[in-house]
Amino acid sequence: MSVGVYTLGLNHTSASLAVRERVSLSDDLIAPALASLKETFGTRLREAAFLSTCNRTELYCAAEPSVAQELAQWLAGFNQLDQRMIEPHLYLHDRDLAVRHAFRVASGLDSMVLGEPQILGQLKDAVRVADQAGSLGTLLHQLFQRTFSVAKEVRSTTAIGEQSVSLAAAAVRLSERVFGELNNSKVLFIGAGEMIDLCATHFAARNPAQMTVANRTRERAETLAARIGASTMRLAELPDRLAEFDVVVSCTASTLPILGLGMVERTTRQRRRLPMVMVDLAVPRDIEPEVGRLDDIYLYSVDDLGKVVQSGEQNRRAAVVQAEAIIDARVRNFMKWLELRSTVPIIQSLRAGAQAVQAHELEKARRALVRGEDPDQVMEQLAHALTQKYLHGTLSALHQSEQSDRQQLMGWLPKLFPSSAGRRQH
Repeated sequence: MSVGVYTLGLNHTSASLAVRERVSLSDDLIAPALASLKETFGTRLREAAFLSTCNRTELYCAAEPSVAQELAQWLAGFNQLDQRMIEPHLYLHDRDLAVRHAFRVASGLDSMVLGEPQILGQLKDAVRVADQAGSLGTLLHQLFQRTFSVAKEVRSTTAIGEQSVSLAAAAVRLSERVFGELNNSKVLFIGAGEMIDLCATHFAARNPAQMTVANRTRERAETLAARIGASTMRLAELPDRLAEFDVVVSCTASTLPILGLGMVERTTRQRRRLPMVMVDLAVPRDIEPEVGRLDDIYLYSVDDLGKVVQSGEQNRRAAVVQAEAIIDARVRNFMKWLELRSTVPIIQSLRAGAQAVQAHELEKARRALVRGEDPDQVMEQLAHALTQKYLHGTLSALHQSEQSDRQQLMGWLPKLFPSSAGRRQH
């Protein structure tokens, strides 16, 4: 019975968190799950590996076709669930679609955050666990090794891993263009709304030297500051303390600018020409646009950040096209390997049959020589017998075939017997 490649699973696009958590497999459940598969399907399922993360639970396996239709039932039973609860959320891929899915997952094309790198490490861990459990064989081993190779190629030759996916992330990136790493920088957040909260979270991940929150409502400032490990200050302190900060991010509901040209000019003199990044995410603006003309001030508006994000999205869209092209080519290569692998038993059978004929005819020739028969005649008989048996199957097929089949066989003869065809042409 032929063995194929299958992937059964659900992910963040096919199932809610409530469903995903019901079928998620913790590390200590992987080995029992693999053992259960072996017990349930026996030799019909040859190889298996599980990938289970917060966003997906997937089974990759090499199995006979009859197994594929029973995998959903097994998954529900193993997790003690009603199959009807999870079946609408499951996908089942086979052959090239299963291979393509593995390549896309490892490359970050199937992730919640496009291009995120963690999934590749998680897949490598899943393969290691399956290997330790003894559930990997030649087919899945080859699939996963090629999967890792494709992921490396996609990440090294495309921009799929670019991470500027929001205004907040773009603000961090623009600040890093000026200061490099931000661990020596002091950051001021003006406001405490949702956008400032998001920006503060992104900046906090870069571990700046100091973070301060200034807001009209002290309570909200203190709540945000406590969460990110920052201090607070009053808005009235801005004229006296603005020069302390390297990065200023502002987003308030004020209808008039909070930071005017005169205040920032005084600040630049106090900073002795040290650069300052100012990010204005407010509409209307919190910072007078004329501030951007000052030599040492790098002022970015919400539109400026939008262009950065848009540029990143365009790069990623182009990267997806490039990545899919790479994956298409690598899928074709793997399927060709798989098809060639499927001919191995046939080739082995043909070789074994030929060797059996060879051994039989050689033994007859040896016995004839022992009886004292003429060696030249024995050699002629050996050659004749081998030739007859070499041609027997092909000639019989030609004689017994219908007209349409005979024409097809005649077309294959030059490929099967190229030396004979060559002699006829001479």
